[in-house]
Amino acid sequence: MEVRHLQQAERHIAQGERHIAEQEQRIAHLARRGADTSEAQRLLNNLFATQMLHIAHRERIMRALEEG
Repeated sequence: MEVRHLQQAERHIAQGERHIAEQEQRIAHLARRGADTSEAQRLLNNLFATQMLHIAHRERIMRALEEG
């Protein structure tokens, strides 16, 4: 069970990395056009916060696996 959860956590982290990279590209595109990036930046900050939660969750799963 925990191994499956670890695999899922790894997928969430990989998806988060892609979402963050995509959002950073959107922000750069908006900035080049001279558009307001504040909402896009807020979303990026939320993505970073969510990513930290995914990483912490993975670490909890890994500890549980190590403890048996």
